[in-house]
Amino acid sequence: MNITVIGTGMVGRTLAARLAGLGHQVVIATRNVSATMSRTEPDAMGTPPYAQWAAEHPEVRLLPHAEAGDFAELFINASNGANSLRPLDLIGRERMAGKVLIDAALPLDLSEGMPPTLTVANTDSLGEQIQRAFPETKVVKTLNTVFCEVMVNPERIPGNHTLFIAGDDAEAKQTAREILHSFGWPEARIIDLGGITGARGSEMYMRLYFQLAQLLGTFDLNIEVHRAN
Repeated sequence: MNITVIGTGMVGRTLAARLAGLGHQVVIATRNVSATMSRTEPDAMGTPPYAQWAAEHPEVRLLPHAEAGDFAELFINASNGANSLRPLDLIGRERMAGKVLIDAALPLDLSEGMPPTLTVANTDSLGEQIQRAFPETKVVKTLNTVFCEVMVNPERIPGNHTLFIAGDDAEAKQTAREILHSFGWPEARIIDLGGITGARGSEMYMRLYFQLAQLLGTFDLNIEVHRAN
């Protein structure tokens, strides 16, 4: 499958590398290829320059948003969630129409440090904002509740820990499930939260996630949902 990952940071790179390793044709979208490749300093999160990563992953191409949009059969949003609508706008409604977009991003506000708050919560979510802005795109919210390395390799954490999925289109959710299964998430560990409004709960959980990460000293953590028989 031709997959476009939106986001050149740690999450986007991790997803792109894993997808390419699974045999997909993968590109990463950016506003300006030359500018992205010319950066020599780590980003705000300490992630090494993109050019360094690209040299280690020549199978993943870097393309401007419009070209990356034309390439895609499936999109994965791994951009800065507080500003995700900007790169999506650069791709454009027509290029995204009828296609599935897996939204793994979080609308984090880090202005007051850790743990972050959210730029949208309670009565709305980033997943819903994207769905409203791109009504012909099939948005599926998932992968956003775990560290990027756990997204693509759940075995980093022992036990039957849980992943969530939400979206309005049943076929789109099945497409997303197939990606999750290929990463190693069995169906029994995926909980369907229903329509895209379910993104509110999974996004708001991240306030607790980051607090736990601080307390435990690791991002390699997740929750396991148990229910009575």
